[in-house]
Amino acid sequence: MILFVLSYLGGVLTIISPCILPVLPFVFARADQPFLRSGLPMLIGMAVTFAGVATLAAVGGGWAVQANGLGRIVALAVLALFGLLLLFPSLADRATRPLVAMGARLSRSAEGDVGGSSATFSASLLLGVATGLFWAPCAGPVLGLVLTGAALNGASAHTSLLLLAYALGAATSLALALLVGGKVFAAMKRSIGLGNGVRRVLGVAVLAGVAAIALGLDTGLLTRLSLSGTAQVEERLLAKFRPGTPAASAMRAGRAELGDEGAFPSLAGASEWMNSPPLTAEALRGKVVLVDFWTYSCINCLRSLPYVRAWAEKYKDQGLVVIGVHAPEFAFEKNPANVSRAIRDLGISYPVALDNDRAIWRAFQNLYWPAHYFIDGKGRIRYHHFGEGDYAESERVIQRLLAESGNAPPSLEVVAVKGSGVGEAPQKATNRSPETYLGYSRGERFASAGGYVPDRPHSYVLGQLPGRNDWGIAGSWTAGPEFVSLDAAGGRIAFRFHARDLHLVLGPGPQGRPVRFRVTVDGKAPGGDHGMDADAAGQGTVTTQRLYQLVRQQGTVTDRTFTIEFLDPGVQAFAFTFG
Repeated sequence: MILFVLSYLGGVLTIISPCILPVLPFVFARADQPFLRSGLPMLIGMAVTFAGVATLAAVGGGWAVQANGLGRIVALAVLALFGLLLLFPSLADRATRPLVAMGARLSRSAEGDVGGSSATFSASLLLGVATGLFWAPCAGPVLGLVLTGAALNGASAHTSLLLLAYALGAATSLALALLVGGKVFAAMKRSIGLGNGVRRVLGVAVLAGVAAIALGLDTGLLTRLSLSGTAQVEERLLAKFRPGTPAASAMRAGRAELGDEGAFPSLAGASEWMNSPPLTAEALRGKVVLVDFWTYSCINCLRSLPYVRAWAEKYKDQGLVVIGVHAPEFAFEKNPANVSRAIRDLGISYPVALDNDRAIWRAFQNLYWPAHYFIDGKGRIRYHHFGEGDYAESERVIQRLLAESGNAPPSLEVVAVKGSGVGEAPQKATNRSPETYLGYSRGERFASAGGYVPDRPHSYVLGQLPGRNDWGIAGSWTAGPEFVSLDAAGGRIAFRFHARDLHLVLGPGPQGRPVRFRVTVDGKAPGGDHGMDADAAGQGTVTTQRLYQLVRQQGTVTDRTFTIEFLDPGVQAFAFTFG
């Protein structure tokens, strides 16, 4: 229920975001019509269509986006025709072609001139459907949470209802604006008699909105402007209402008695087990179990793994069983060979379940990487922790659960772990650059001219990065929902970042051929600030699909501009992470 409230409130907040601007002309073009027969059906059509398209895009992959791209073209044509009819009323009377005649009837019925209330409702609903096909709200924290859950958990009524709640929140804000705007509009017509003039102004606004959408301004410039305006408000909403945050979990652990969070869920559904035959919750009864949800390209997981390995080793003789549930975020992490290589490289010896179909993830109702669930000998979840940190508190939970089962460890000291390489703890900073995805389904602050051109090769141009955390690409790339793929040698990615460490999840192309690259920081070779996957001259090679550490600053951390140039084609770039 809380997620539905958050989704609805996140939608309501879109009214204060510049991302809503392309929608406003089409909404206010109905301002002088009865709300129940004109404005309301348009908003219903917009909300339902957006929820449906967003559900398909989140779980259906590129084909859904391509289908919606065709729908956007049709919708833009319909709305452009509608704008022309508003701007030139005589056009409908002079037109003889069937399409124009149909558009004229649509426009007149939507305005209540002919056809009665039924025609008005249907026509406005159709215009709402057209608007919903191109509405692209900014993917702030709330919408990002909903879309991530949809992509991970698959198609479901729950997913669609969450997206519908978000869309209805936006429709509520627009309805209030439309009711107020309608009264103002009617007053202007009565007092000034400028009906035709206002009609033409609305026609110009509608055509301007169509042009902005066709040029990609709704998903480019306006997105960058909008995120700074609503993200902080949404983050506060999430912090207040979202259950199961690390802080709340830590408070429960500090009580005299640990809580009971339910029975040990099923471990069935793993596509494969590594380092062990398949395990079951029933067979583990009597053991203290730590279940660690992780994925091998996740920097937060990589930084927590040294502690998980240390606990597994230290407490194995007291009966602790550690199970890693590898729940992939990207498609390449479903490849058992990739996971096996990562397990070997990371020195993981405890059992690992490959949860490629999210069966165990859904059984635990999990949403996070990393996520640690602590289960007692009776098969009850007693504590959980999401994200990095609070390692000493988590280890004390292990000690207490072992003591409850009659296997108290001889020492209550906590392990001393010092990670190295990508596993080293991040620098403590409140303004560190955030994780940033490069695929268009979750990409934010994309600064290349014209925005994304989805699912086809395009020559991108990148100028100066205007602000911190802005990024872009240059050269010939194909932007997919999950990653961007380089079509010709010489392509670049640039990011204006603030962090000690910069990592980039990369992989070679489908043929698996190595891709050489060269890194610069502020236009120069990184020198002593190079990461473990680049040398002092900034040179390195992408050989496998994984996280690459490219920058580790040695001195004072300031805003820097990172650039990576690929000397061979085919590379796939997924996400930036920072430390």
